[in-house]
Amino acid sequence: MEKFEMTSTYPALPQFAEHRIKRDSGSVYARDFAGSGPAFVVLHGFPDDSHIYDLLIPRLVSAGRRVVAVDFLGFGGSDKPVGAQYSFPQQLADLEAVAEALALDRIIPVGHDAGGPAAINFSLKHPDRTSAVVVMNAFYGDAPGLRVPELIELFSNRELRKLAMHFLQSPQQFAWLIDFQRNLLQHGLTDEQKVNYFEFLGPVIDNNFRQQPSAAMAFAQMTSQLHEEVAANTARLVDFRRSGVPVHLIWGNADPYLHVSVAQHMQSQGRNVSLHALDAGHWPQIDAAEEVAQIMLCVR
Repeated sequence: MEKFEMTSTYPALPQFAEHRIKRDSGSVYARDFAGSGPAFVVLHGFPDDSHIYDLLIPRLVSAGRRVVAVDFLGFGGSDKPVGAQYSFPQQLADLEAVAEALALDRIIPVGHDAGGPAAINFSLKHPDRTSAVVVMNAFYGDAPGLRVPELIELFSNRELRKLAMHFLQSPQQFAWLIDFQRNLLQHGLTDEQKVNYFEFLGPVIDNNFRQQPSAAMAFAQMTSQLHEEVAANTARLVDFRRSGVPVHLIWGNADPYLHVSVAQHMQSQGRNVSLHALDAGHWPQIDAAEEVAQIMLCVR
C-alpha cells in the first residue's frame, strides 16, 4: 500500500470539492473526494470533527474509492447557529441531507465514537441505500463494559450540569479538562502512536473549540443526551438483529473506555457483523490508518 506522510501537523490530502448542505438551521460542511463505488461517508464523534479521518482518506482515495467527510452541524466547518438545538436525530438527518444533496445512491456510513449511532441508524432506516456500515470504537446500545471518558461523563450528568457549564465558560479550565482526558486516552499506545496522537489529533480537537464560534454548545448539548441515546438505541436492537446490512467493526483494542468487549457485544447482537481488533487506541483511523484502509477497501 502507498505510504503517506504528514506535512507539518496535517497530512497532504487529495483534491476535493467543498459542499454546504442547507439544513433547517444553518448548513453542513462536507468535503467530497472523487472516486468510484459506494461512497464512504465518514462521521466523527465529539469533541472532534471530520479531520480525524485525514490520515485515512488519502489511502482510500488512492485506491479509487469515493469519500465524503462530513462535519455535523455545530462542529468543524459546519455552521454553529445561535440557539440551535443539537441532537442525535439531528445528526442522522444531517447524514440523510448530505446523501440526498450529493445524490449518493448507496453509501457506506462510517461512524466513529458518537458518530456510530447515525451510521447504524441510517442503515436501519434506509437499508436499500446502505451497502454496508463501518463502525470504529463507538457506542450504540447498552453493553457490558460500556464506559465513557470522564470528560463525557461530566457533561452527560444532568445533576452536574452547572459544574460542566462553569468549565465550558472558562477557556483555561476547559483546556485543563481536555488535557486531563487526552492524557488518559493515550495510555496503551506505542511511542509512535503517541506522537500522532498529540501532534495530529490534539490540534483537531483544540481547533474545534478555539475557532469562533466554537463547537462548545454542540458538544454540551450532544453529551447531555448521551444516556438517552444509548437507551433509545437499546430499544432498537431488535431492528439491528433483523438487519441484513453488513456491519464491519474496526476496533482499537487499547481503548480504555469503549473497550473491545463493547464491540464483541455488538457483534453478538447482529446477523452479519464482523470484528477487526487492531493494536490501536480510541482512534484506529489515526493509530493504524494503513490497517484500517486495507480492511475498508474490501468493503463494497
